[in-house]
Amino acid sequence: MWPVKNWIIIVGLITTSDFFGQNHGYSSFQLKEHTINTPELIEWNINDSLHRIPTYDVYCHWDTSEIHLYNSPFKYSIDTTHLHLIYDECDYAHPHFGHISSEFGHRKYRFHYGIDIKLEKGEPVLAAFEGMVRIAKKSKTYGNVIVIRHPNGLETLYAHFSELKVKVNDYVQAGDLIGLGGNTGRSYGSHLHFEVRFKGEAINPIYLIDFENCELKTKNLKISKTIFQETIDLKAAKYHYVRQGETLSHIARKYGTSVSKLCYYNKIKESSLLQIGQKLKIQ
Repeated sequence: MWPVKNWIIIVGLITTSDFFGQNHGYSSFQLKEHTINTPELIEWNINDSLHRIPTYDVYCHWDTSEIHLYNSPFKYSIDTTHLHLIYDECDYAHPHFGHISSEFGHRKYRFHYGIDIKLEKGEPVLAAFEGMVRIAKKSKTYGNVIVIRHPNGLETLYAHFSELKVKVNDYVQAGDLIGLGGNTGRSYGSHLHFEVRFKGEAINPIYLIDFENCELKTKNLKISKTIFQETIDLKAAKYHYVRQGETLSHIARKYGTSVSKLCYYNKIKESSLLQIGQKLKIQ
């Protein structure tokens, strides 16, 4: 049997001491985080999981401990799938009205799987779509972090909160307050780190959201290999950070490429002056 403190893997009977908020005023679409002390057997079957847990048929599990838990990496080879994002305008709420301070893609030392939105400590952050809270805890890297699974199979991640306003297994609606902005975890200044994932694989949020106008770009998202191609290309790319005294010719020789290719990749001219610390794409 799977450990049931953090997992809900239902095949007949599970062991728990307090499930689905019985006698606690929770709605039928809410779960209550449980700890096994004096276990009781509660009859449960797969239909209950399919009914109560968003897209259980897609993920076949509900883990409230691991932020990124998928043991079988998505191989970008699925048939095209169309995900319905909203039915009405009120089905989407912009997480926070602020400018983007860091884009999706390579940063100096690591890949950045989301978008950073500038905010001040204590400012409200809202759930983008309705769904169930799968993660609400403190992480070494994300700080105070929330992951919400949505009925269409997407998961959104919100990080670096100063304070969490929801608990694991809460069911939230688009626009509900989920936390207050902060600077916890691996963070240099208050901001909201926001990710969108499908089956564990990161999607550039700009495919869904117009961050300049703070609205959705589309009511339907087409999931295919193409939408992940940017991530594939970005992760495969190599970069060089210019050091004192280096020229384009020196960098080209170092990597076995040409000055013309460096200029093409980086949209610069052969006569361009290089700055110390400037990031150059090599391939």
